[in-house]
Amino acid sequence: MTSPTDPFSTGGDQHLGRLLKDFQREMEALDGLRDRIASVRGRGEAADGRVVVDVTQSGALAGITIDPRAMKLGSDRLAAAIMEAAGRAARDAEREAGDVVTPFLTGTPLDDGTGR
Repeated sequence: MTSPTDPFSTGGDQHLGRLLKDFQREMEALDGLRDRIASVRGRGEAADGRVVVDVTQSGALAGITIDPRAMKLGSDRLAAAIMEAAGRAARDAEREAGDVVTPFLTGTPLDDGTGR
């Protein structure tokens, strides 16, 4: 039961009650979306899979794996391979985040019609 001073009280108005329930459902969905976006990870490989980079949704490094055979590339080529893998990982995370967000944007003013 809500008190008379409760800002979310519907005052018995069924239409307002439905709107409030819809709003609460949408807020719960947005909370879930936030959690899903936070869990997005991207992975990229380079140097024939000898360099693997994992990033978070924001592009922050989450892990780097360098196969011992990649050490034979030399420092310049190894650095380039790490950068290449990191770029691929960032693009992968961006795609995954887009896949998570797109259903929430479809049919809203933020929908650009590209399905992304």
